[in-house]
Amino acid sequence: MGKPTGFLEFRRRNRDSLPVADRIEDHREFVLPLSEPVVREQGARCMACGIPFCHSGCPVNNLIPDWNDLVYRGQWRDALLTLHSTNNFPEFTGRICPAPCEAACTLNINDDAVSIKTIECAIVDRGWDEGWIVPEPAAQSTGKRVAVVGSGPAGLAAAQQLARAGHAVTVFEKADRVGGLLRYGIPDFKMEKPLIDRRVEQMVAEGVEFRTGCHVGVTVPGRDLVSGFDAVVLAGGAEQPRDLPVPGRELAGIHFAMDFLVQQNRRNAGLASSGESKISARRKHVVVIGGGDTGSDCIGTSIRQGAQSVTQLEIMPRPPEKEDRLLTWPNWPNKLRISSSQEEGCQRDWSVATKRFSGDGHGSVRTLHGIRLAWQAGSDGRYGMSEIAGSEFELRADLVLLAMGFIRPVREGLLEELGVALSPQGNVAADTLVYRTSVDKVFVAGDMRRGQSLVVWAIREGRQAARAVDEYLMGSSDLPR
Repeated sequence: MGKPTGFLEFRRRNRDSLPVADRIEDHREFVLPLSEPVVREQGARCMACGIPFCHSGCPVNNLIPDWNDLVYRGQWRDALLTLHSTNNFPEFTGRICPAPCEAACTLNINDDAVSIKTIECAIVDRGWDEGWIVPEPAAQSTGKRVAVVGSGPAGLAAAQQLARAGHAVTVFEKADRVGGLLRYGIPDFKMEKPLIDRRVEQMVAEGVEFRTGCHVGVTVPGRDLVSGFDAVVLAGGAEQPRDLPVPGRELAGIHFAMDFLVQQNRRNAGLASSGESKISARRKHVVVIGGGDTGSDCIGTSIRQGAQSVTQLEIMPRPPEKEDRLLTWPNWPNKLRISSSQEEGCQRDWSVATKRFSGDGHGSVRTLHGIRLAWQAGSDGRYGMSEIAGSEFELRADLVLLAMGFIRPVREGLLEELGVALSPQGNVAADTLVYRTSVDKVFVAGDMRRGQSLVVWAIREGRQAARAVDEYLMGSSDLPR
């Protein structure tokens, strides 16, 4: 695969970005694609290793060495076919996946990994530009009807696979537009929404029906789907956010991250409601609590809104600057990472706990009261935290965004109505072989089953659940796992 000496001849190149001063002026994507010759050089760096460990790092089992080699040889259309054989939406993962495949790349042991994510995005973007990506409707109908609840990456992947198997698929989405958190959670500067729209158009042409504004379990009874369809796939995500129950939490100006991010995405789409209370970072001292991707999205959005300052707090200790590759490879390493939003300007602090909030006397938050933590290993080897006496501090906070992750699916409504069994973690219980819940005809995939996770994991589960549904309906399936 690739050029045998490519990794010796060419250095790793990734996509460039617009300068910070330019990109924070709007909410558009700012990553600049590489030229075709440079992408082919990057494909040449794939070193024909005996065991491609990148496969172990990729949840959808992308055939990475195969399409790297095809790109190196200029066979772009074949590369697209190979890429689509395992991933329905590589333009999504090519933009927002953290690329665990690159951490697992054999070159990454003692060199710079192959630019897998960059090559993936170049393949699918060229496919759209060249008109190679077209609807693939089923040759014949099975006469079976499947309902998919939720139009995030898991629901979309399941729906497309099932439609291509010949089933009549209807996707129910509670929001006014399709896409789930791809649409309203991930900022436009990371992934613009026309990317979703053109996939929806493709799927409609393949026979998928989308019903937006249908909140199953609230405005649409879940039992109607169970009785009216041959199978139901639950793909509603894990939307219950982790709260911060400390004194002062009730003050105005303290919001869950998704309330903030969804509003901005709706404004970008011209869908903002005149009656809603606007959450804005303009001219405010913003504190983001949580160090993950959602917290990073809040930083970039706050900066674009004109925040006076942005501070990100993380309860975990500061990671090491570099990982010990000989110890961690091919697994995802713990190391200090700087996101594009953090590059744009924020203060970061680790090993910090929020004790309480205080206000300005008018019911709005003004100060975060925190304390520093010490992390130490116990006798069992597990790390625990303790507060450091005398380390209390105060931080100006006009807007506080809680980005501490999601703990489980929302139980009220659909899950309670159907009475599906739950896992000890509070997710819908099902295995990864048949994806069936405790209720007959009802399947589950994505974050609703596995808990908060990555888009690439959602796509994998959607595809595998589709095969399980197809086997359930037809007795066997030609769909790939």
